[in-house]
Amino acid sequence: MSSAETPYAGLDPQTVLTALDAVGLRGDGRMLALNSYENRVYLIYLEDGSSIVAKFYRPGRWTDAQIIEEHAFVAELAAQDIPAVAPLELGRAQPEDPTLKLDAGRTLATHQGFRFAVYPRRGGRAPELDAPGVLEWIGRFIGRIHAVGAQRPFRHRPALDPDTLGQEPRDWLLASGMLPAEIERAWRQTVDAALVQVRERFDQAGGLPRIRLHGDCHPGNLLWTDSGPHFVDFDDARNGCAVQDLWMLLSGTPPERSTQLDRLLEGYRQMHDFDVRQLGLIEALRTLRLIHYSAWLARRWDDPAFPAAFPWFGTPRYWEERIAELREQQAAMAEPPLAI
Repeated sequence: MSSAETPYAGLDPQTVLTALDAVGLRGDGRMLALNSYENRVYLIYLEDGSSIVAKFYRPGRWTDAQIIEEHAFVAELAAQDIPAVAPLELGRAQPEDPTLKLDAGRTLATHQGFRFAVYPRRGGRAPELDAPGVLEWIGRFIGRIHAVGAQRPFRHRPALDPDTLGQEPRDWLLASGMLPAEIERAWRQTVDAALVQVRERFDQAGGLPRIRLHGDCHPGNLLWTDSGPHFVDFDDARNGCAVQDLWMLLSGTPPERSTQLDRLLEGYRQMHDFDVRQLGLIEALRTLRLIHYSAWLARRWDDPAFPAAFPWFGTPRYWEERIAELREQQAAMAEPPLAI
């Protein structure tokens, strides 16, 4: 198997079940693939009547140290009674199983070249962000996450900044040959102009502290129950500014987003301080996410799941729409930040 070309070609149902059996989790044969493109995630039913979620990591994306660091962060949150779904500690079905490797923390296993972790199954529904009290509730928990995240930085995971999410994806895309020749110049000029503004916004914000973040805190990674929210999928956890975990929960017109942000911060500030200089980074962070997303799709194009799921990617129209989108972001970054 060439992991660069077909990273999950050998990950068939039997391999998944054998990997779990190697850590003492014996499936009853029922499994359901869950919605995930970056990794492969499965709901597995076990012979004892329980069920778990198994996550098989994309080869080559994170190092073992970076994955283990994420696991440790989520376990740290769970230990503080913060509703973050942490990986389970794994064992061995056989003491001398040659197909299995376990990390020192026993939350990351490797079987036949595939690294995986196992999580408890946690149900829930999408949060109703416009319901009374919901944003304040979410804000309190994000504040608690950040209070823990501020205690020390990640040592192995990269930072969330203009270089890692803007300049590097820009350079990779231009070198990849995936941009149509007739569009490349316009795209490059637009991205470069947008990145100048992004850096200006970061410079204006000054030396803001970088803390450990969820990193991808959008409504899809929040599951709501009658007892409140819980946070899943810390796969994009990085060091960065706190506002990264807030802005993706905002939508609508600027006045609507200001009202939503007020509600989030009403809860957040009960648990952790918030530097208002970060408000000027919201549109800059949105711009970086747009640039990074195009590169993310392009880097994964050899994975057969991506052309099937994103057939519109890479067409001239796709890149023209991205150029228009980035020009809109340039206008947005020129506007005053959201008021609270």
